[in-house]
Amino acid sequence: MTEKIERLRERLARVADISHASAVLGWDQQTYMPPGGAQDRAMQLATLNSLAHEIFVSDEMGEAIEQAASEGTDLDADSDDARLIKKSKREYEKQTKIPTEWVAEFSKASGLAHPEWEKAREKSEFTQFQPHLEKLVALRREYVDFFAPYDHVYDPLLDDFEPGMKTTEVKDVFDTLRPKQVELIRAIIDEGAPVDDALVRQNYDLQKQWDFGIEVITALGYDFKRGRQDKSVHPFTTSFGIDDVRITTRFIPDFLNTAIFGSMHEAGHAMYEQGIKSELGRTPLADGASLAIHESQSRMWENLVGRSRPFWVAFFPRLQKHFPDLLDSVDMESFYKAINKVDRTFIRVDADEATYNLHIMLRFELEIALMEGTLAVKDLPEAWNTKFDDYFGITPPDDAKGVLQDIHWSFGGFGYFSTYALGNLVASQLWEKIVADIPDITGQIEQADFGELLQWLRGIIHQHGAKFEPIELLNRVTGKGLDPEPYIN
Repeated sequence: MTEKIERLRERLARVADISHASAVLGWDQQTYMPPGGAQDRAMQLATLNSLAHEIFVSDEMGEAIEQAASEGTDLDADSDDARLIKKSKREYEKQTKIPTEWVAEFSKASGLAHPEWEKAREKSEFTQFQPHLEKLVALRREYVDFFAPYDHVYDPLLDDFEPGMKTTEVKDVFDTLRPKQVELIRAIIDEGAPVDDALVRQNYDLQKQWDFGIEVITALGYDFKRGRQDKSVHPFTTSFGIDDVRITTRFIPDFLNTAIFGSMHEAGHAMYEQGIKSELGRTPLADGASLAIHESQSRMWENLVGRSRPFWVAFFPRLQKHFPDLLDSVDMESFYKAINKVDRTFIRVDADEATYNLHIMLRFELEIALMEGTLAVKDLPEAWNTKFDDYFGITPPDDAKGVLQDIHWSFGGFGYFSTYALGNLVASQLWEKIVADIPDITGQIEQADFGELLQWLRGIIHQHGAKFEPIELLNRVTGKGLDPEPYIN
């Protein structure tokens, strides 16, 4: 490492430290902070986030990037240092277009919006959250204008989560998926024998749900020496560095799926970040390649592993030990069918694999309308219900099961939702490769042995962090770019 590259790393590390400190406050806000702390916390987050931005977009940082680039011309293009310079330059060019004052205002607005969303959701009253969402939408539309000209107003938002991808590309993917998924769902629901899922909708003790979830994610490989699990209104993963990656989950007493698969989903995110090699720590590379790659990990562990028959060959007997009164007389196959029941339901995070992407497409279309200005925030509940009826043939009974169910808009995360569906596609592409490379993967899962699978993911995906562009990484692993066919199959 040259002196100038080392100097760049030192500057980047300062930004990372401040950002991680901000993440600690954000985690606390959603887990343990008393409700009265919202105003002060919003100001603290605004201060830290604007400070991190100020340092990152400074002339000194720009000079450090240029000097490191000039000194690194002989580096291997795939080396850590070369990729760090490339990533830093891209982010610097993007962030310098955003005023620090906007960063502070947006941080404050989202800090105030989140607790109001929690209250609004609890009461199922959209009007309580509406003024905060109007503020966040206005700020996001200002943000988009910093990047004009653009091909589509949604492109700058999508780029925050899926670097280099365009809105038209996502629309093309969704247009390919939608008719095939709708056809499949209709065949299952209208023509198939109905599945009885009453056995997963009994009153399951919350502490026992917690204990079983910890047992599961420990077996998967989530490292509790470098992480912890807590409870929150909406499950999430947050990182304070490679060696402190935390997750949360939520519990519903009379629906077993929520906590089990929520914990597995978030553990998938966390194991990705725990697997980033230490040399990338405190740099922009200590992150996922993109949200689609990140979601591929969470959705893979949640669904391709967690909802599979081999998984429950191993874990259903363990679950029965936690809930003997409820499950001793239940056979594994009935349980397997119950957790995989395909049905039109209101809540995205509890949706089955077949209908899940339709939830994402709905949100994607609404976000685009909000950013284009063809949909006003005040009209969002009605638009949501109308579109939900179009997609699913049912109408949410209230705002909590409709427009208020997701956390993302409370922190201004417009552009995020499509990455869940893209992550499903990536997970299926990777799984084809995994099955080819680990022929005994089914047998290993039946024995609750996830070591080889986790090591495969560590070596192919996790260790690289954000070193490679998402499509580049997918090409390196599977030999092709984003492909819907493995998922459809």
